[in-house]
Amino acid sequence: MKPDQSRLEIGMLLYPGLTLLDLIGPQTVFSWFANIHLVWKTTDLIASDTGIGIGPTATFETCPRDLDILFVPGGFGQQAIMNDREVLDFLADRAARAKYVPSVCSGSLLLSAAGLLKGYKATSHWAARDGLTAFGAEPIDARVVVDRNRITGGGVTAGIDFGLVVLAKLRGDDAAKLTQLAMEYDPEPPFNAGNPKDAGPAIVDQAMKFMAAEMERLAG
Repeated sequence: MKPDQSRLEIGMLLYPGLTLLDLIGPQTVFSWFANIHLVWKTTDLIASDTGIGIGPTATFETCPRDLDILFVPGGFGQQAIMNDREVLDFLADRAARAKYVPSVCSGSLLLSAAGLLKGYKATSHWAARDGLTAFGAEPIDARVVVDRNRITGGGVTAGIDFGLVVLAKLRGDDAAKLTQLAMEYDPEPPFNAGNPKDAGPAIVDQAMKFMAAEMERLAG
């Protein structure tokens, strides 16, 4: 970071049942350059969808009003707050002034529910992407989609990709490159099964059944 550049102010929404990597991927990308506010209704410990606890550092009332980035993660718990007026009002308020309003995975559905993706191109987890049409967004099959100041990432691991895209816009390509190098983000997955086309119908069917069962478990 250049000496004359102030730290970014970033608000990252928390909620029960969020996917931890949705949050931690971009949080790690931004951490050297930002004051990061992990935001929820209270500061009580929140359990992610794998059971790991996360401590909010700010509430909807104490989160800075003017943010460089307002970020929303996805997760199985997202369905439970799709109609939560307190959450949606918070997102709409901070987004009105934020420089960038990004999401990863099904977090784009929460942005949509808050009225923030109507008329925008956007992406999401492959299993949730088509749901964007119900909110007036245009679903795009891509790892990262940039439409004006809305930047959406695909499922889970795409949070690292979109984080680097946003960081480059706010602090330059070199900042993003050094962060990528420091994280040794140079993926070589052991299997070619990271998207439905490559995974094949049988694995896709198993994945859909698994995700449906997890969502039911967390809801119950």
